[in-house]
Amino acid sequence: MIRVFLVDDHEVVRRGVAALLDAEDDIEVIGEAGTAEAAMARIPALKPDVAVLDVRLPDGTGVDVCRDVRSKMPGLACLMLTSFTDDEALFDAVMAGASGYVLKQIHGSDLVGAVRTVAAGQSLLDPQTTAAMLNRLREQAGRKDPLAALTDQERQILELIGEGLTNRQIGERLFLAEKTVKNYVSNLLGKLSMQRRTQAAALAARLKADRRQSRDLRP
Repeated sequence: MIRVFLVDDHEVVRRGVAALLDAEDDIEVIGEAGTAEAAMARIPALKPDVAVLDVRLPDGTGVDVCRDVRSKMPGLACLMLTSFTDDEALFDAVMAGASGYVLKQIHGSDLVGAVRTVAAGQSLLDPQTTAAMLNRLREQAGRKDPLAALTDQERQILELIGEGLTNRQIGERLFLAEKTVKNYVSNLLGKLSMQRRTQAAALAARLKADRRQSRDLRP
């Protein structure tokens, strides 16, 4: 039996979803809540297998509830249910540990299937949603590491540019032809959306200073 807890601030929606799920032989709705506070108090006490969470609640969000209850119950599957297509909320929900994200316009049979899917430990994200998530994560990684797009060789050449070396000097240092170094420099400037060598030199100097500061701050 799949034990389900429902969280939605609209009583009519809760009753409709509860009736839909309770009609199934293998699903039982064991509790409901209309606020984030009530949900965070009752879910750990009742220990459901699945929590169906409305994203928008009067005193918080379903994402907050998901993050809070999963910190206490890592095995709980959270299925986000919302009226809105919101990429930001989707990203936050997945990062909070949600197993799936569906719109309230979903057919009843599909919602039942979604509950069974997440209860079985599977993820309920379609390929398009998964692709959007991966792109978002890559963008974040790029912001955290401005050199994420560079190869190891390009990173090394950027450091040498920061030291003030010319292409010829870099070539001598790395045993590369000057023309090859020039190509590397053009590529790395393109990846960094820069047009001048001086911009790259300034970035290399700043990153070097940041690394030095980080080392100095270590206990």
